Amino acid sequence: MRSTKASAAVTRLNTRDPAHRYSMGVTASGFFYLLRTSATGAAERISDELTQEEFIALVNRTGPQKQVKISRHDAAFEKQLQRQK
Repeated sequence: MRSTKASAAVTRLNTRDPAHRYSMGVTASGFFYLLRTSATGAAERISDELTQEEFIALVNRTGPQKQVKISRHDAAFEKQLQRQK
């Protein structure tokens, strides 16, 4: 199914941002748009109609971003690179 990647991106967004509930809509022409549930419970449209790739990029940029974990070895290596400059 064409929308599997898009729906997985929305699921990840809902995991990252528990304060809001997001969903997606699909037009008859195959474009996607992002919906957010408001305080009243109604879904409000927060994006224009986008292609699948544009939609996934938008969803990945929306909401809080996941912090990347780095090991102590990576941190030490970064320090060493900074000292060399």
